Amino acid sequence: MPSVFLNGAFVDRDDARISVFDAGLQHAVGLFETMLAIVEPGGAPPTVFHLRAHLQRLAGSARALGLSDSLRTSALAEAVERTAAKAAQDFPSSSRFRLRLTITGGDLSLLEVARAGGAPRPQHDPTVLITGQPATLYPDEMFERGVSAVIGDLRINPLDPFAGHKTLNYWPRLRELQVAAAKRAGEAILFQVTNHLAGGCVSNIFLIKGDRLLTPIARGEEQEVAGESPDQPTSAAGPGSLSPGAALPSPVLPGIVRSFILSAAPGLGLEPDRRMLTIDDLLNADEVFLTNSSWGVLPIVRIEREAIGDGAVGPVTLRFRRAWLDETAAAPTDL
Repeated sequence: MPSVFLNGAFVDRDDARISVFDAGLQHAVGLFETMLAIVEPGGAPPTVFHLRAHLQRLAGSARALGLSDSLRTSALAEAVERTAAKAAQDFPSSSRFRLRLTITGGDLSLLEVARAGGAPRPQHDPTVLITGQPATLYPDEMFERGVSAVIGDLRINPLDPFAGHKTLNYWPRLRELQVAAAKRAGEAILFQVTNHLAGGCVSNIFLIKGDRLLTPIARGEEQEVAGESPDQPTSAAGPGSLSPGAALPSPVLPGIVRSFILSAAPGLGLEPDRRMLTIDDLLNADEVFLTNSSWGVLPIVRIEREAIGDGAVGPVTLRFRRAWLDETAAAPTDL
């Protein structure tokens, strides 16, 4: 059974309960982060990979979306680390763990705020839930041969202020994953309503084209990317165009593994390039891979019926995969 930390204490799974009036249950008001913890040899406590980056992203989303402007990230970090240690104790045969931190609006329905006529929200405590269990062991074949992906029907709206955040409203993405699995695909690739590439349902996406590493612009990067090429127009590019810049807010999650890949690219001889990408860019890429904290770097060798490159896992993807494995084997912490 997973280790469960709920509102300040460890509880048995069967005793882990929240109010039926919790805003997370009533209205999907909440955020979450999924993290990787690794037990290193020698009996040291587990290390949570890039814990600070996860918590900073969580706190930023909580402020931006009005959930909380005062999350105590130091206390959350301690709770996450305690949960990782408890999971390692509960599952001594495992060395890698999946931690999920969920924070909801707590035992207060948003309806009460509406009834108050827009009055300031009463002081209350959010629900804090952390679970820890052995990480999913993916078959080596996934990474050696790559997987296929399909194009999802869901379209991501860049004008949705909740897009690009890890909110509890994951049903549309999970439904797309169900459809993809029924087609024996490993992921569904999603596009924005502008027909620009967004990413996978639960992952960020990267394209290799020559010596460039291409990826969609993520939330918070719009002005930075537009400023990199001031002579280029910032309007949405036409089909197949690689014009940088962004006229709209990005609905793409700024992934933690994505950040690692971007920072590792120059050392691998690649120029990272964040831009608006189209279906033509995707299908004409030399290599494609996806990233998240669960599988790290996952090669994509086919989109629907179209092979990517020669239909095999490419050498650049393998180098990024090795860089990720080396990074997580050392399990560095930035706390």
